[in-house]
Amino acid sequence: MKNILIIGAESSGMGAAILARKNHYNVKITSINKITKKNKIYLDQLAINFEEESHSLDSVNWSDLIIKSPGVPCDIPLIIEAHNQVVPVVSEIEFAASFTDAKIIAITGTNGKTTTALLLYDMFLKAGLNVDLVGNIGISFAESVALRKCDYYILELSSFQLDDIVNFKPNVSIILNIQEDHLDRYDNQLHKYVNSKINIIKNQDVNDVFIYFNKDLHIHSHLHKVKAQKYSFGPSKLKENYGGWIQDNQLIIQTIKKNFTMTIHNLALQGNHNYYNSMAASIAASSMEIDSDIIKKCLSDFKGIEHRLEFVTNVNGVQFINDSKATNCNSVFYAIETINKPIVWICGGIDKGNDYSILKNLVKNKVKSIVFIGDNSDKITKNFKDCTEGITIVKSMHEAVDTANALAVYGDTVLLSPACASFDLFKNYEHRGRAFKSAVLAI
Repeated sequence: MKNILIIGAESSGMGAAILARKNHYNVKITSINKITKKNKIYLDQLAINFEEESHSLDSVNWSDLIIKSPGVPCDIPLIIEAHNQVVPVVSEIEFAASFTDAKIIAITGTNGKTTTALLLYDMFLKAGLNVDLVGNIGISFAESVALRKCDYYILELSSFQLDDIVNFKPNVSIILNIQEDHLDRYDNQLHKYVNSKINIIKNQDVNDVFIYFNKDLHIHSHLHKVKAQKYSFGPSKLKENYGGWIQDNQLIIQTIKKNFTMTIHNLALQGNHNYYNSMAASIAASSMEIDSDIIKKCLSDFKGIEHRLEFVTNVNGVQFINDSKATNCNSVFYAIETINKPIVWICGGIDKGNDYSILKNLVKNKVKSIVFIGDNSDKITKNFKDCTEGITIVKSMHEAVDTANALAVYGDTVLLSPACASFDLFKNYEHRGRAFKSAVLAI
């Protein structure tokens, strides 16, 4: 019986533990953080030993395989010791994939993953297929494989989840875009982050499908590695292959198996970035032979996602938008670009190595005031002090909303689009978004 050590006791680690025990492995969990009471009870029920608030290097001697949760850095002593002892270290995604024969559609990219994954999931559900949505959204892949039997899995994958794959091979892979993000995890070296994203294609063969944004130079530099059938999407058609593009205000999708067109004015998701998300989902669904009428209905009816350009309410003529999921500058760029009214921009949190220069012209033209939550406002002040009427530093979400409301006038938009991670004041971007909505509704 194989001994499996799992690092991390959140969703990914717990899912891996459930799947490992179902397959009769000996399992231990180690977590540098405190494990929740609920998870401890569940681990006891599964007869799984665990340690919390430390990692014992002795556990490596016991292990035949180590499963690393995505939030765990690659350079902690436990991982270094595992490499020294040649103990395999894999991701939960890699582990889970080895226990299912389901078709896998894997989606990554700096921005747009959640929107595309949810849209594609909606298409599969409306087609009556037995599908689950997992990975960086919903429950973990491993938990779903352990407790549900699906014919299809749609995986939203972060770079962290792709770092430790070995044989993982999706039937369809999608890279929406690659832009600077999480550079603090990758030694501030963009090529390491790019390589992590590109891992999604490394095991695909001629029977698989790869879908990508045709204007992304980071992706283009790796296309020579692709063995799968390639479909690109973007603002215009590429001569050499099928894919998705826009022509005369029509969204056009052409794959080997399905073709259709649809006016962009009938798309539920508006804005160039959302056109691209819609193209990527449509190509993937078409490649899986989902009926074009079902795809078009989903494109026109889709309701969007919480915390991504989510309309909250209108207060005295001021519109409040929750874009808490925007944790990097490129996401913020899309948000500000989409809004056609003067903006009071709420931002702040833990900087992830952002290059704010890409926002300068946009902020100068569209943002009237900035409200920054937190202490480390130096980069925001340096980049935007001459671009707006002023930058106000606050300590809490309620103070931010009250300040933004006071700065806004009839016809303005208050936009929460943080450009930063949330781990200083909030558990995650969902917690931050809910705090924003609560504060807005309390005005």
